[in-house]
Amino acid sequence: MTGELLRVDVRDEDGVFAVRQAGREVAAAVGLDPQDQVRTATALSELGRELYTAGGRVTVVFRVAVAALTVELAFPPGSDDPWETPGLRAASRLMDAVTQETSGDERVVRIAKNLPPHVRPPDADALRRGLAHLVPTPALEELRTQNAELVDALDEVRRQREELRALNAELEETNRGVMALYNEISAELEETNRGVVALYAELEEKSDQLVEAGETRKRFWATVSHELRTPVNGIIGLARLLLDPAADPLTADQRHQVSLVADAGGTLLSLVNELLDMARAERGALVPDLAPVAVPALLAGLAAQLEPTARESGVALVVDASGAPPELVADEVMLTRVLRNVLANGLKFTAAGEVRLTVRAADGEVVFAVADTGPGIPEDERERVFEEFYRVPGTGVGGSGLGLPYARRLARALGGDLLLDSVVGTGTTVTLRLPAPRDLAALGLGHVLVVDDDPAARRVMRGLVEPAAARIGEAADGAAALALAAADPPDLVLLDLRMPGLDGLAVLAELPPDVPVVLVTSADLRDAADPRLDRAAVLEKDRLGPATLADAVRRALDRRERGTP
Repeated sequence: MTGELLRVDVRDEDGVFAVRQAGREVAAAVGLDPQDQVRTATALSELGRELYTAGGRVTVVFRVAVAALTVELAFPPGSDDPWETPGLRAASRLMDAVTQETSGDERVVRIAKNLPPHVRPPDADALRRGLAHLVPTPALEELRTQNAELVDALDEVRRQREELRALNAELEETNRGVMALYNEISAELEETNRGVVALYAELEEKSDQLVEAGETRKRFWATVSHELRTPVNGIIGLARLLLDPAADPLTADQRHQVSLVADAGGTLLSLVNELLDMARAERGALVPDLAPVAVPALLAGLAAQLEPTARESGVALVVDASGAPPELVADEVMLTRVLRNVLANGLKFTAAGEVRLTVRAADGEVVFAVADTGPGIPEDERERVFEEFYRVPGTGVGGSGLGLPYARRLARALGGDLLLDSVVGTGTTVTLRLPAPRDLAALGLGHVLVVDDDPAARRVMRGLVEPAAARIGEAADGAAALALAAADPPDLVLLDLRMPGLDGLAVLAELPPDVPVVLVTSADLRDAADPRLDRAAVLEKDRLGPATLADAVRRALDRRERGTP
């Protein structure tokens, strides 16, 4: 704080007016606006009057700091407490800060008014020089000035009242506009909501119609397939009877014609079976019957079946099994149908050259690639060939358009996929990718828990899993299994389904969701709809062996990696 700018002693009533005048002049000199000048002068006038009346003498000192004008009013300590006076309460309302302290033989009331932020700090020496020539104004003149300030204040209050009245009128008009807009928007929203509700109702109706149409199509496929199987089997049976050497002899021409009837019947039966499988796949009932498959023998059988067709069309059929694994865990019927379908397609659409099937193992998969030297498929048609009943235009070759969609469904049911690549004018390659067989010993499992009420079955499973497990626990019932799993959390559970007390499904529901489980059972669960089965790989007991167990463990581990509950 700087030194004093001005000192005024109040020793009579004229001194009170002089303090008021000094307060106004100093406030103006330090840069306060007119209203703050009046507030400062009024606060000093009220305090000066009350302190002079109480003590008979008041010394007023004006000081200026960087951010505020401070006025100290010193008075004798015997005076009444100023905090209880109306004047000090008025000063507290008019000024930014009011404090009180005792200094020696005096008591001091200090009031302050903050300077505007845009005002530069005043030069204290210049202020002192300017205020040194301040001449007190007569009381009547100061009273006139005070009255003029009061009139100006009343005019300002009246002006602000008029502005407030105009603002209230404007706000009222704005509120009316807002309410009108709100009502309009509410009406529009209500209308929109009615439209949305109607749209949802229409969409729900369309969805129900689509579901019904899908169900109708599935029922139609299943019904037609079942209805066609009986007469087609009859045609095939009659043709075989006619071709039987023990039957009445046929001429060469008749034998050829009956052979054509038998072949056509076989083709028609194959199409009917495909339709039936497609219907099963759409309702999720196409479940593979997994078992070890001798891959070289399967490929040799396919080559023998399709060789007559290749010879008749003048196309070379080459089956290269040199890179094939000796065994693969799959559904042999499904795998045969996929490969036969793809090979037959290649032979059908290839006019000259060859259709070559190669098998190789790569990156944990077994890859069957069927490459032909046919006309190829345009790029924009390559994915459409997997749509049901779609045929590439301009090929000139008939067909149902179900072969590749059916083959892809089977491939995905086997845990793999069917992909197609083609170059127009060069040929087409269709690739079947299936999970490669895995060595159980290479899985490196920690704790394996074997649960079965049959000691012989536990012994068999223990012997199969020993190469892969660090330690093996055994339980003869569900309660013991859960107790062991709680005491020593397993990395894999081989779980029987049918046990006394808690059965396999009850144990499965209580095990932690991140524990891989292989459900080893003699029950046929392919048509079971229990949701608890979704978190376990299923292995039939009559298929239990090193390869099938390794495949089931792989499927259980894959379920955990995918986060399947």
